[in-house]
Amino acid sequence: MLRIGLTGGIGAGKSEVSRRLAAQGAVLIDADAIARQVVEPGTSGLTAVVAEFGAGVLRPDGNLDRDRLGEIVFADPVRLGRLNEIIHPLVGRRMTELERDAGADAIVVHDVPLLAENQLASGYDLVVVVDAPEHAQLERLIRHRQMSQEQAEARMAAQVTRDQRLAIADMVVDNSSSLAELDRQVGDLWGELRRRARLMPA
Repeated sequence: MLRIGLTGGIGAGKSEVSRRLAAQGAVLIDADAIARQVVEPGTSGLTAVVAEFGAGVLRPDGNLDRDRLGEIVFADPVRLGRLNEIIHPLVGRRMTELERDAGADAIVVHDVPLLAENQLASGYDLVVVVDAPEHAQLERLIRHRQMSQEQAEARMAAQVTRDQRLAIADMVVDNSSSLAELDRQVGDLWGELRRRARLMPA
């Protein structure tokens, strides 16, 4: 099994890369998707979040109001850290279960937004960073996610810097150009991952 940690700053295009790798045959384990699952109604994760942040982070239907929670934690590093202490162990356990089910010959891509922030690089065979200039990230967040400039800047500021993220990269996908160029780079990346997987000890 070849274990890849895939990361990138918010708005860099990591999800575009992860979708393309999954289409090529990678087993994708998406930390964001799992993070949503572990705070669904009825879970111990949601109970812990409400205990920490209050019932004001719930919608009327009992689901977590992620926008409201985001407003709280992205303005306060201490509260963001507390949220991470609740969520990350739950996500880690679920990711381990999914990886165990993938099979010995799989190329497993862990889509981990906060890989650099949480110093997780050593846990993977390779780290792939999806990179884009900060102005491109900002523009994408405003245009595609309907964030205000202030919201987008706060989300970006809550993450490590671009240089810090690139410092942990074994490979970099440059997503500053077109989707056609991204397709080409991901094709090359997949070829290299398959080559490395073949060289892994049995």
